[in-house]
Amino acid sequence: MVFSEGAGSAHRNHCPHCLHSIHLDDSPGDRSADCGGLMEPVGIWVRKGGEWCLIHRCQTCGTFSSNRIAADDNTFVLLHLAARPLGSPPFPVDRWEG
Repeated sequence: MVFSEGAGSAHRNHCPHCLHSIHLDDSPGDRSADCGGLMEPVGIWVRKGGEWCLIHRCQTCGTFSSNRIAADDNTFVLLHLAARPLGSPPFPVDRWEG
């Protein structure tokens, strides 16, 4: 069970500990998705103004979604997601002449 207390908002759509969610929406807030798959946090992006958002991918159907982080989300897990591209850059580091 995930509760909105501590989130800094009346709405919460993911676990504050592992950041996973459940695929419930086709459009934000509509609760009309029939999938019900586990939404895995796969990345972070930053909105204008600096607000961080999670990128989730459904492990069942592959749908992607973006969700605002909450005030009590696990900072270590958020930073791990944000730093993941640095550990696996999309180019061969050994050939970089920088």
